[in-house]
Amino acid sequence: MIRHLLEKRWLWTLLALAAALAIALGSLTPGDEMPKNLPWDKLNHFLGYGVLAALTGLAGLRLWFTWLVVSGYGVIIEYAQIVAPGRYGGDPQDMLANALGAALAVLLLAALRYFLNGHLLSKN
Repeated sequence: MIRHLLEKRWLWTLLALAAALAIALGSLTPGDEMPKNLPWDKLNHFLGYGVLAALTGLAGLRLWFTWLVVSGYGVIIEYAQIVAPGRYGGDPQDMLANALGAALAVLLLAALRYFLNGHLLSKN
């Protein structure tokens, strides 16, 4: 069941693209249009990029490359915020939160792959 779901790479690719788009829209929304009561900003970065990395990794990219692509996307979006009205971009702490969220997701996916491969091999 789990393996069958994990093999649907087209689904994970679509979800990863949707997550990347949602991150871009949220990140580039003008400051005066942003909700005022969002939880801790760094946690938002950590979770958002963690989800993006998980979906990207499930889409089939090698995990080291997943981390590189998602972290790079975080840097690009962070600098793109500089031109968004009322937003501050280029924050190294946001970039670090993005990269750490992506790293945790990649490590969890690596553990999942290890478990599934070991578990499936021991059944045969």
